Amino acid sequence: MTETTNAPAHAGRYLTFSVADEVYGLDILRVQEIVGMIPLTRVPRLPDSVAGVVNLRGRIIPVLELRRSLGLPPVVHSERTCIIIVRSELDGVTRVTGLIVDGVSDVVDLAPVDIEDTPEFGQSIETPYLSGIGRHEERILLLLDIDTILANCTVDVADIDQSPAA
Repeated sequence: MTETTNAPAHAGRYLTFSVADEVYGLDILRVQEIVGMIPLTRVPRLPDSVAGVVNLRGRIIPVLELRRSLGLPPVVHSERTCIIIVRSELDGVTRVTGLIVDGVSDVVDLAPVDIEDTPEFGQSIETPYLSGIGRHEERILLLLDIDTILANCTVDVADIDQSPAA
């Protein structure tokens, strides 16, 4: 895995979504849009975590299977499965990437008191893809550090996206 310094989660608005029966949060400022499942073109010889590319209004966008990126087993997509289009910073360049998730929930506001640092699980267990743990009502939200997830892909997603950031 690539060494990255994950930024701590900050108060603000988070898009919540599910992957494998867990609820995750993503800083809403990183979300460009949410689209239903659209036809993917599989690119040969890429890892399973890269689902392929999509043509979104004339722009070719790489799409990751977030389950695989998090080390979770694949499932058959359902009517709730969708793609979250996110903006990320990789090596100082803004990139647009799609993330396949099991379903989108809602947007929640988290105050500083609602967010804690990711707990230490021991030396052999690392969670660099989390920027913190949020609490909203009765739910625990695993807050994703999208830059770290994309930086640690087994393939450089930036190499797939040949078009400039819009």
